[in-house]
Amino acid sequence: MSKLLIANSPVFTFLKTLHSCSTRRFSVGAASLSSVKGRSCLTLKDFSSDEIKRILWVSADLKHRIKHEKEYLPLLQGKSIAMIFEKRSTRTRMSTETGFALLGGHPCFLTTQDIHMGVNENYKDSARVLSGLCDIILARVYSHSTLEELDKEASIPIINGLSDRYHPIQILADFLTVQEHYGSLSGLTVSWIGKGNMVSHSFLMAAAKLGVHMKIATPKGYEPEKSVIEEAQRLSKQHGTQFVLTSDPMEAACDSNVLVTDTWVDFEKEEEEDKKKRLKDFEGFQITMQTGSVAKPDWIFLHCLPRKMEEVDDQVFYSSRSLIFPEAANRKWTIMGLMVSLLTDYDPKIPMIKF
Repeated sequence: MSKLLIANSPVFTFLKTLHSCSTRRFSVGAASLSSVKGRSCLTLKDFSSDEIKRILWVSADLKHRIKHEKEYLPLLQGKSIAMIFEKRSTRTRMSTETGFALLGGHPCFLTTQDIHMGVNENYKDSARVLSGLCDIILARVYSHSTLEELDKEASIPIINGLSDRYHPIQILADFLTVQEHYGSLSGLTVSWIGKGNMVSHSFLMAAAKLGVHMKIATPKGYEPEKSVIEEAQRLSKQHGTQFVLTSDPMEAACDSNVLVTDTWVDFEKEEEEDKKKRLKDFEGFQITMQTGSVAKPDWIFLHCLPRKMEEVDDQVFYSSRSLIFPEAANRKWTIMGLMVSLLTDYDPKIPMIKF
């Protein structure tokens, strides 16, 4: 049979149409959701709106298929991750270790007491050695420059498990939690009430890209870094969202959908006088039901944990408005979504979630 006859046959036409529909399944409304395979994730500043949306979509897909449909998805079978922890952790360690194993891979937990990195061996050499032994590295470090050096020298993806500048994997979990609760993200307002730190920085690097308005309330002298504020202002203008910086927590809470805070004082490191000054500086910043009284009627509360009473009282923390425990659980699904996205060409099977 000639190629012309085959091309004009009803069967060929049907198969061509079927293929076209199959392709459009992931392209309609998501044509630009680019793959991030092979990339590192040191900060969400480096990721576009579509790339962040794709990671969240993959995360929601894995959660649905594995948790709800009880599917076994060995997407990372035969792969290993080096988990380097200079700082202790509950959620980051457990979510990464159990998540990588659930996907069929082998997690290796390493502290500074277990390896030579930064002690008897420089970061450059350690990065090159680990690149030949595993497929991806997650590092929870004190200095962001450590991550930058690892990323510069490694030939495999690096994930920021927390640094002094950014905490991107926390924000992915936060936005998945908010999306699940409200059904979409665009047009919502998130109010950060507390200290400018790595978590607030990460919110600012992602919020505008998802159509989310941001309000930041800090005491004077505790604002996010100047460069982060400037980038947040640029992103807000680019994406048509609002960005407010204030020293009044009630102004920030007004008409907000999400109230969020984090630790103000490191009680293990700061001297007693420093603690007293910090608590005095933050008077009025504790999130209470009074804070929420000026927010949207359906406002919710988030906290990356661990929490101290000074930041939020029990009435809010253990209320039905608090999504802190679903938020903590989503750390697992979003780190899984990120690792799968960085290591594979996986396409979600569920319809794209609404942003």
